[in-house]
Amino acid sequence: MAQPKTPDANRLDRLVAEARKSAEQREQGYRERALKLYPWVCGRCTRSFTRDNLRELTVHHRDHNHDNNPPDGSNWELLCIYCHENEHSRYLEADSGQGGGENGHSSATHNPFAALKDLLKK
Repeated sequence: MAQPKTPDANRLDRLVAEARKSAEQREQGYRERALKLYPWVCGRCTRSFTRDNLRELTVHHRDHNHDNNPPDGSNWELLCIYCHENEHSRYLEADSGQGGGENGHSSATHNPFAALKDLLKK
């Protein structure tokens, strides 16, 4: 009787470690760029952040694709951890048929920077 093959544990550990490292590098890259591009304010609740509490400000991908990181930041939105969690909860509820919205996906609509260009001109 042939014995079943067991996966190479070392190989699997290496693959998992590489995937985690890759995800961390990708996250650090777009997070740092987003924090340089945008004011440190939550795009939903308008809470302001300083260096002391910056860890509570997250980068939300508007299309929910973490690999879509255009250099201009057009797929990003800075959200506090609470608003970010709420956004993903609503997205998951919509996917499961529990949420609202025309297309089943609700997203942040408030833009606290809408009049920023006019204010900067003054």
